[in-house]
Amino acid sequence: SVGLEMDMLKDLTSMQFEYGIEEEDRCWLYLQGRYQGRMIEACAHATFFCKLLHNLRNKPAAGGKTLASLRCPRLPSEEDELKVGIIGGGHLGKQLAHVLLHLVPIPPERLWISTRRPEALEELQNLGIRCFYHNAYLGGWANVIFLCCLPSQLANICAEINTSFKKDCIVYSFVAAIPIPRLKRLLEHTSILRPHYQCVEGFDNIWQSNREITAALQDPEILQATCPYNPAGGIILNIKWLEGVFYAALNTCTAKDLPHTVTLQLMNELFLSVHTDDCGEHKASCPKLQLQDFVSQVYAKALSQRRPLPWFDLAAVQLRETPFTRKLLTCTSLQDHIIHFYCNEFGLS
Repeated sequence: SVGLEMDMLKDLTSMQFEYGIEEEDRCWLYLQGRYQGRMIEACAHATFFCKLLHNLRNKPAAGGKTLASLRCPRLPSEEDELKVGIIGGGHLGKQLAHVLLHLVPIPPERLWISTRRPEALEELQNLGIRCFYHNAYLGGWANVIFLCCLPSQLANICAEINTSFKKDCIVYSFVAAIPIPRLKRLLEHTSILRPHYQCVEGFDNIWQSNREITAALQDPEILQATCPYNPAGGIILNIKWLEGVFYAALNTCTAKDLPHTVTLQLMNELFLSVHTDDCGEHKASCPKLQLQDFVSQVYAKALSQRRPLPWFDLAAVQLRETPFTRKLLTCTSLQDHIIHFYCNEFGLS
């Protein structure tokens, strides 16, 4: 009934956010669009990352087995479908849960939320998402943890979870006020991703602040604006985040002790699976990810065929230049393939 009432009221001018604002103050309304744009971009990139990990884990590897079925003898033999945890049940945490549930899609039993007020998330609990307050328990269960808390809460949360998660658990932070070096110290962990956004003046507000984020990400114009390398809408994603995503995918394969040759094959089949019009009939002009793109030439020459790649420090990847940095910034063919792959993951050709 509440949803029906909102539908009835949404077209009433007097119920709009802008109603009653003095003319001289209307110049500040762009901040509302910027806030919505940041929320949409954050949810879009988190969704893309989870889609990527899900697809990588379920992609056939050597012998036709999926990555999820390849057991590393050092890890417990347990079901290995992607498990996602969210710490924080505020506006961002709730929006992110809806987007991951519907657009990845992540089954509700694989999506947990830890928050100080789980009773306020009745709607999500009714969808089958487990909501409770035990950060350390969530940390020991999840493969990916999204931090959607306030900066003032972060130190205590990190102290609660930094002894519970596994080495290959990826902590993905939306706490913009806390930089990666401090996160690394607080968590005592290297598998950290933190997107950084830069807002640019003079762009049209395309973000439609009254729409739900799940619906907004099914709009081709908005979806393309969230794409890496695309400044539409005035919000630019730092490409170092994308670099971290690639190295996180490599670590996912290394955690399964895959030979680096198989890892690179999977990476090429996944990231470069959607071709551009310029690829040609036999895809001869397509870029190809090679060992030297991710490690130094000296290390590459010394690495035997059956050895896995080394474990990469994702925090360091986002803070320093890597062998992959220049390729991401200068190889336009690779950029085009990434853009096509990104849009394809959301169902946009």
